[in-house]
Amino acid sequence: MAPFVEVCRYKPLPLSLSSLCTCPCRSSPRKFLNQIYIEEEHNRDQESQNVEDDSSLDDQKQKSRSQFKKRVIFGLGIGLSVGGIVLAGGWVFTVAVAAAVLLSAREYFELVRSKGIAQGMTPPPRYLSRVCSVICALMPILTLYFGHIDISVTSAAFVVAMALLLQRGNPRFSQLSSTMFGLFYCGYLPCFWIKLRCGLTAPVLNTGKHSIIIIIPSFGIGRSWPTILGGQAHWTVGLVAILISFCGIIASDTFAFLGGKAFGKTPLISISPKKTWEGALAGLVGCISITILLSKSLSWPHSLVSTIAFGVLNFFGSVFGDLTESMIKRDAGVKDFGSLIPGHGGILDRVDSYIFTGALAYSFVRLHGV
Repeated sequence: MAPFVEVCRYKPLPLSLSSLCTCPCRSSPRKFLNQIYIEEEHNRDQESQNVEDDSSLDDQKQKSRSQFKKRVIFGLGIGLSVGGIVLAGGWVFTVAVAAAVLLSAREYFELVRSKGIAQGMTPPPRYLSRVCSVICALMPILTLYFGHIDISVTSAAFVVAMALLLQRGNPRFSQLSSTMFGLFYCGYLPCFWIKLRCGLTAPVLNTGKHSIIIIIPSFGIGRSWPTILGGQAHWTVGLVAILISFCGIIASDTFAFLGGKAFGKTPLISISPKKTWEGALAGLVGCISITILLSKSLSWPHSLVSTIAFGVLNFFGSVFGDLTESMIKRDAGVKDFGSLIPGHGGILDRVDSYIFTGALAYSFVRLHGV
């Protein structure tokens, strides 16, 4: 049987005995044909690999477009729903916040439990996580009814601390601190939105009449509001402040994303590698711009300096909340808190920018003289 050249998995042509001679003066036609055959097979494999890579890249692009479309659709739906709830105010707004707080607290305490189990620690009892979630959900309702929840929060913290200390096993300080932070983060801080929307009922007089910047037309939203829905008196300082804050946060996130995609080069902070200084600057500009436009339309705040300060405050509250949640997820080794909202993750993934901003916005309004 004629010998063969063994190269990888290819099947070259048989060689004659004379081709085995290594003398440089005698070239083998069959050996030359074998080399051509092997090169053609190699090129053919490279082409097929390129085709597979291209198809895989197309699939990734199609999946990315599908995720973006889903994100936009659900984002618009959530935005319209939240807008209606904010305008309704009262118990409608409070119950909606309480429901969001309950889901957020469940996500947070389940993450704390899973992280403790992964690190080999005794996790907090499951009943305690559920009790903490219910306590967080009751805080907005108590805020609406009593106006403050300081005593309730202190009592709840004491009960939770005792339950942790008396549990079986070896309790850790990390369990206690993470649980207390959950009560503060998921329960106490969102209550400032209740104080802002339902507690500050002073009307914004002459809504849409006065101008901050002459070149921007006045829309007169409050003056044209239907009487059956409360008329101009419906537009309180709390309602106007919360609308401006929400829109400012949305503008901040949107401009930061677009600015980072277009110009982002300098990383902002290590706990969130995708964020850049360029994106943050774009977010700040977007937040201040939308705050000025809305303050002109709604006649609050009345001065340009106060308007810019309110926009800056909303921006920093948004960024701080976003970075805080990034730190929590990075420490736990997860990408999202959950998958409740398609394209957005969990509730906490969607409301992270709002958690600290409520306290800052409420403090600003109170210091502003309302």
